[in-house]
Amino acid sequence: MGAAMRRIHVGNALSAFGLGFTVPYLYVYVAQVRGLGAMTAGLVLAVFAVAALFVLPFAGRAIVRRGPLPVLLTALLTAAVGSLSLGLSAHAPTVLVSAALLGAGQAVMQPALATMIVDCSTAETRSRAFATQFFLQNLGLGVGGLIGGHLVDTSSTASFTLLFAIEAAMFLLLVVVMTTLRLPHSPRIENAPGRSAKGSWKQLLGNRAMVQLCVLGFVLFFACYGQFESGLSAYGVEAAGISTSALGTALAANTAMIVVAQFAVLKFVERRRRTRVIAAVGVIWAIAWLTAGYAGLGHGSQEMATAAFVSTYALFGLGEAMLSPTVAPLVADLAPEGMAGQYNSAFALVKQLALAVGPAVGGPLGASLHAPYIVTFLLFSLGITYLAIRLGKQLTPVQNQPSLKKSRVVAQGGATAKSLAA
Repeated sequence: MGAAMRRIHVGNALSAFGLGFTVPYLYVYVAQVRGLGAMTAGLVLAVFAVAALFVLPFAGRAIVRRGPLPVLLTALLTAAVGSLSLGLSAHAPTVLVSAALLGAGQAVMQPALATMIVDCSTAETRSRAFATQFFLQNLGLGVGGLIGGHLVDTSSTASFTLLFAIEAAMFLLLVVVMTTLRLPHSPRIENAPGRSAKGSWKQLLGNRAMVQLCVLGFVLFFACYGQFESGLSAYGVEAAGISTSALGTALAANTAMIVVAQFAVLKFVERRRRTRVIAAVGVIWAIAWLTAGYAGLGHGSQEMATAAFVSTYALFGLGEAMLSPTVAPLVADLAPEGMAGQYNSAFALVKQLALAVGPAVGGPLGASLHAPYIVTFLLFSLGITYLAIRLGKQLTPVQNQPSLKKSRVVAQGGATAKSLAA
C-alpha cells in the first residue's frame, strides 16, 4: 500500500472505532443516565438513522463536484461537534439535534472513504483494498465497543461525557491525519451539461446493472445486518432460550470469523466471478438460517441450541468476509468515470434503508412468530442467490471477474471490439 492508502485505512479504522465506542450505549445514556425516558431514547436512535437517509442523496453529488477529501473533512467536523454536544446535552431538543449531527457526519464518511479507496486503487488491487477496509472496520467496532463498555458507568454522567469527548477528539485527530493526504488525480465533473443532481440520479437509475446491484444490496443488508441486533437476537432469546452472555459470544464469533477468514478467502474470491461468490453467500446464509431454525425449533438440549446459535453468527461472518472484496469494488467498477462518489453514496443509501427497515420487520417477527421468521429469511437468502445469478447477465466479463483483465484473450477481444466500433 502507498502512503495515501495507509492513511485511508487508518481513517476507516478510527471512524469504526468511534462508532463502536458510543453508539451501543446511546439508548442507555439518553433513557437512564440523562433520565429522558425510553421514548426520547427511541427518537434519538431514529434521528440517528433518518439523518443518514437525509444527507446521503446529497453526499454523492458533493463528492463528485468537490472530491471526497473536502466532503470527508466536513463530515468529520460535523460528527465531532455532534459527539461533543451529545455528551454535554441534558435536554431532549439538544440531544436530538446532537444525534442528528453525529448520524449525518458518520453516514457521509462511508461513501467519502470508499471513493478515496477507489481513487487510490486499480481494478486489480481494489478487492484487496476493500477487504482490508472491512477487516479494519470490524476490528475498530469490536475494540471500540470493548473499551467503551469498560469506561461507562450508568451511575456517572461524567463517564459518558468523557466517552463522547474522546470520540470527538478521535474525529478531530482524523481531520489532522487526512489533511496530510495527497490523493492521485481523479476526474471530476464540473458544470457539465445534463449533469445536474437530477441528471446524475437519472443516469444512475438508467444503469440496469447498478439498479440490480442496489436491489441485491438491499436484500443482503436486510436479511443479514438488519437482523443481527434485532430479529435474530430476539429470536435467540425467545425461541432458543439464549442467555445474554451466549448472545455476546455469538456476536464475538461473528467478528472472530471475519478477522480469521477475511484474507484466507480473499485469494479464493479474487479468482472467481463476483456474482457466483455472492450467490454462494446466499447459500451459506440459507444454511445459517437453517441452523438458527434448529437452535430455536429443534428439540435438542440447551447446549446444542446455544452451539447452533453461535454457529449461525459465525456462518454469517463467513459470508460477510466473502462479500467485502466483492460488492464494494463492483459498485466502483460500474460507475462511469468521475461518478464513483455518486454510486458509492447511492449504495450507502440503499444500505441505510435496509438497516432501517430490517429491525422494524425482523424484531417483532423474530420475537413472536418463530417459524415464519426463519422461513422468511431463509427465502430471502435464497433470493440473494437468484438475484446474484441474474445480475451476472448484466455485467461484462471483466466487471464480473477483474482477474480476466490480465488474460491475453480478453485483451485481444477488447482490442477487436474497439476496432469494430471505430
